[in-house]
Amino acid sequence: MNEHEWQEVIGTIGVFVLITAVIVTVIWQFAISWRAKAQLAREAEYRQIAESVAASQEDIGRQLAEINDRLSALRDRTDAIELVLTDVE
Repeated sequence: MNEHEWQEVIGTIGVFVLITAVIVTVIWQFAISWRAKAQLAREAEYRQIAESVAASQEDIGRQLAEINDRLSALRDRTDAIELVLTDVE
């Protein structure tokens, strides 16, 4: 092989390495953006779950307050019945 043929071989290898580097970089960037989109989707799902849990907790708190009011009313009625029963005896 003469000097000109060696330059062509080296040039071909250089172009192959350059194309390979570009392809790897494009794939790498695509993977990074895909991961970022997946992470954003997960965070949105977690946010929706957290909002539904907060709404459920508020509902449970409201129900507990209602039950507490009913229990207080029942306690008052029971006390009144006990008072009537002690007066009757």
